[in-house]
Amino acid sequence: MTSLSPLADCGFNEDTINMAISSLYFLLFIPALIINGVAVWVCMQLRSTSTFMVYLKNLLAADLLMTLTIPVKAAKILPSAPLTLKAFACRYSDVIFYLCMYMSIILLGLISLDRFFKIVRPCGRLLGQNLVFGKVLSASIWVVLLATNVIPTMILTNQDPTNKTKEFCMAMKSDAGQGLHGGVVKLNNAIFWVVCVLIFVCYICIARKVFQSYRKSGSSNDEGRHKTKVRVFLVLVVFSVCFIPFHIVRIPHTIQQTNNVKACSQVSISIAQKVTLWLSTVNICLDPLLYFFLCREFREKLMGMLNRRGTPSQITSDNIAILP
Repeated sequence: MTSLSPLADCGFNEDTINMAISSLYFLLFIPALIINGVAVWVCMQLRSTSTFMVYLKNLLAADLLMTLTIPVKAAKILPSAPLTLKAFACRYSDVIFYLCMYMSIILLGLISLDRFFKIVRPCGRLLGQNLVFGKVLSASIWVVLLATNVIPTMILTNQDPTNKTKEFCMAMKSDAGQGLHGGVVKLNNAIFWVVCVLIFVCYICIARKVFQSYRKSGSSNDEGRHKTKVRVFLVLVVFSVCFIPFHIVRIPHTIQQTNNVKACSQVSISIAQKVTLWLSTVNICLDPLLYFFLCREFREKLMGMLNRRGTPSQITSDNIAILP
C-alpha cells in the first residue's frame, strides 16, 4: 500500500512541520495587520500628486489584501483543517495571495524605476512620472493579472476536494488547470527575475548618483552618507531576503508538483518551499518601513499624526537626495 505521506516515509513528521509553519503565519498576521493598517491610515491623508504615491498606495492595497489571506493560509495547513477550508484556500484565498505577491513585486520595480527617473534620468520624467500614466499602468497591471492568472486558476480548480495527500491543491485542478499552473509559475518567475534585475540596476545607479553628488559638493557629512547608504541598500536587502530564496526554490518545487515526484531527495524541496514562502510573506511587514525611509511625505505625516507637537524641521532634517 502506498503511503499517503512521503514526508513520513522519509523520516519527517508532517504534522509537526505544518504546525510550525502555521504558527509562523499566525505570529506574522497581527503585526502585519497593525503595521499595514497604520500605513493605510497615513496614506489616506496623502494626496496622489505623483506616480510615486500612486504606486505606493497600490502596494499598500496589495499588502493589506495579502495580510487578510494569512489566517486562511495558516489554518489550512493545520492537521485538523477541514476539507472545505482547504478547498476554499486552493480555489480562492491562495490565488489572491499570489496575486498580491506578484503585484507587490511589480510595484516595487515601478517604484524603483520612478526613483531612477527622478534622480538619475530626469529627462525620462515626461512619461515615466506622468500621474495619469501611473494610474492607468497600475490599474492595467491589476486587470492583466486578474484576467490571465486569478480568474482562470479559480475556474480550473474545479475537482472534488477528496484527495488527502500533500498535493491537495494540485489534485483539485483539472488537467487544463495543472497545465495552466505550470505556465503561470513560469510567467511569474519571469516577471520576478526581470523586476529583480530592474531594481538592482536602478538602485545601483541611484547610489552612484548620490555618492557623486556628495563628492562634487565636497561634503564631509559622513553621517549623511551613512544614512544614504542604509536607505538605498535597505530596498535591495529587503527584496533579496524576502523574494529571491522563494523563487530559487520554486522552480524545482513546481517540477516536483507537475511530475508527481515523491522521492526522499525531493522532500527537502517541499519543506524549503514552505519556509521560503513564509519568508516572502514577511515582506508585508517590511514594506511600510521602506515607505518611511523613502517617502518624506509619508514620514512627515506619520510623525505629525503620532506627535501633534512635532515641527516639520525636526522631522525632515535628514532629508537627502534619494527622497521624493
